[in-house]
Amino acid sequence: MFRKITSLIVILALALLPAAFAEEAAVRVGALKGPTAMGMVEMMEDHADTYDFTLAAAPDEIVPLLVKGELDIAAVPANLGSVLYNNTKGAVKALAINTLGVLYICERGESISSVADLKGRTLVSAGKGSTPEYALNYILRGNGLDPEKDLTIEYKSEHAECLAAMLQDETLVAMLPQPFATVAMGKADDLRPALDLTEAWDALQADEENPSTLITGIAVARADFIEQHPEAVKQFMDDYRESVIFAQQNVADAAQLIGKFDIFEAGPAEKALPYCNITFIDGEDLKTKLSGYLDVLFEADPASVGGAVPGEDFYY
Repeated sequence: MFRKITSLIVILALALLPAAFAEEAAVRVGALKGPTAMGMVEMMEDHADTYDFTLAAAPDEIVPLLVKGELDIAAVPANLGSVLYNNTKGAVKALAINTLGVLYICERGESISSVADLKGRTLVSAGKGSTPEYALNYILRGNGLDPEKDLTIEYKSEHAECLAAMLQDETLVAMLPQPFATVAMGKADDLRPALDLTEAWDALQADEENPSTLITGIAVARADFIEQHPEAVKQFMDDYRESVIFAQQNVADAAQLIGKFDIFEAGPAEKALPYCNITFIDGEDLKTKLSGYLDVLFEADPASVGGAVPGEDFYY
């Protein structure tokens, strides 16, 4: 998913086009199949007359629809929201964080209980040159480890390759995202998530005045839609918050809806949902946590956030 972000730049050069929208029409919402859509399932089930949902497998299916004004709101990777903002000259705004980090360090055995335990190990991961690598390096360095000297990191093209390598060599550790990590645990009885990298990030930020966090996804909206339909946006925020609470508190029922809407298989979703860090964070907390996260990405690679960290007008 992360690798396709760079392929969107040509599309993003287009200005967002205003869309005709009747007050009685359903709000058009896009989301990616995976954790960033899981918190929306109660809305999909109970508010089908209010919202018209489009689910896609990759960002490059969602972004053109948003750019052309065929979507009003979309759940996208956090850094892609920043790229959109920069490449459309502020024509999108961030509404809320919907998913914190979903990255876990997994191992076969019980040898890892802290980031420091990764010293001297070989770690396999997907996401070279993108946000997973930048997040991992930030956490390693924050814990006194040099990613190039203190451990060996081997990057693969996809998560399935990382799992295959672990199944062949039980000494390897892997950085895997949810819900794939839960699926992977079904392949080997001794495979477990040893470290939650969101918790590791938060530990590094514990003493900061304005702590950031590791973020996977955010909800964004076209700025013209927010201006033209403020009440619809306010209602969306209220409904979305309640939908997230439903997913957090009713895991089994939410998993069934996740399967119903073909976001992920219901069985693995029920096991993975508690580890997917589904959330709803808006207002000042949105600004603080997201801007700090984007700062870290910018330092690693300015292109990953569209060349600049967005200004305050990025935040709803």
